[in-house]
Amino acid sequence: MATTTLRTKVLNLAILDYLALGPQHGYALRKRLNLSLGVFRTLSYGSLYPALRRLEDSGYIVSHEDPNSTRSKRRRITYSITDKGRQYLDNELSSVGPGDWEDGTFDVRFAMFSSTDSATRLRILEGRFARMLERREALQQWMEGIARDPDGYILELANHGLAQVAAELEWLETMIQNERRHVVNSKRRAGS
Repeated sequence: MATTTLRTKVLNLAILDYLALGPQHGYALRKRLNLSLGVFRTLSYGSLYPALRRLEDSGYIVSHEDPNSTRSKRRRITYSITDKGRQYLDNELSSVGPGDWEDGTFDVRFAMFSSTDSATRLRILEGRFARMLERREALQQWMEGIARDPDGYILELANHGLAQVAAELEWLETMIQNERRHVVNSKRRAGS
């Protein structure tokens, strides 16, 4: 696949992850992606179908007309992941980079954690935790700069941001502890 933006890459992974469960129509795929990711983003057909074409052009998926679609005038296309697509998905799900814990991608990667190995999940969670610590520090510095500002709404916005970051840090700490226990238990089982 040629150079892709991080957002495109994550969308590709989400599509491939669902197609790894079995062939799906575009409508069902969009519905399923929106159910799992809809809290964070809504996937339009204008984003889905170009992504499906790119994945097909790359050889990661194949499409075929559904023989059961004779009831309607519109033909229904079913998409399936290829072996090349599975290999790409496996490689990408086991790799980690700074973009994986950013706001636009962390939620999608987290939604695919059941398909991701424990060590990779832990690296992503720890990366997100570090990013949230940086954000908390930046917000605290910002608050120091605006503390004397007569506009109380700006200060409330900063307080709101700090509360959100604090809640996420607490949640991440719990997730990291759970994941570390899982890694330790997996190593024990493998060693016995």
